[in-house]
Amino acid sequence: MKNPRTLGQRSHRSKFAFTINLLKPMTALLRTGWKLYAQNKSAFNAAISYTFANVITGDYPDYGIDPSKVLISRGPLTPAANATATVADGNIEIIWDDNSEVNTAKPTDKTLIAILNRSENGAITDSAGTERMTGIQTLALPANWSGDKVHVYLGFISEDGREVASSVYLGSITIT
Repeated sequence: MKNPRTLGQRSHRSKFAFTINLLKPMTALLRTGWKLYAQNKSAFNAAISYTFANVITGDYPDYGIDPSKVLISRGPLTPAANATATVADGNIEIIWDDNSEVNTAKPTDKTLIAILNRSENGAITDSAGTERMTGIQTLALPANWSGDKVHVYLGFISEDGREVASSVYLGSITIT
């Protein structure tokens, strides 16, 4: 039999499909955020490997995620400090401390942001947002997301695109 369908294989395939479904709305952002970990594979595949092993919870066929372990970017650049996310009037406002010049952080590093909405199977991403030194960025949300719970992530990429910071999870917010 060329394609045996053992429970283990069905479980693995189902978990892999669940992982792809989770990450697909953020593909373009993940290609940027994971490029430093793309050794012998694409950046998106590096994100898949990490997510499959570290983020997906539960057992076949009932999978879930641990949103605190999702990484939209991964790298040695200094991460965001004291970041928070709030929602008002259909927008998400993300605020962080300007920690420029701490280790490898530069004032001109750009934000990498993902707002993940599992109930809509969608995400809003920004892969070249405001500079680290500004300490704030606001993103508009689709009107049909009202009442949905979203997960918010913030990372940074250097101005020249050569360094990336591992993202931080800012928590979940219900859109009002």
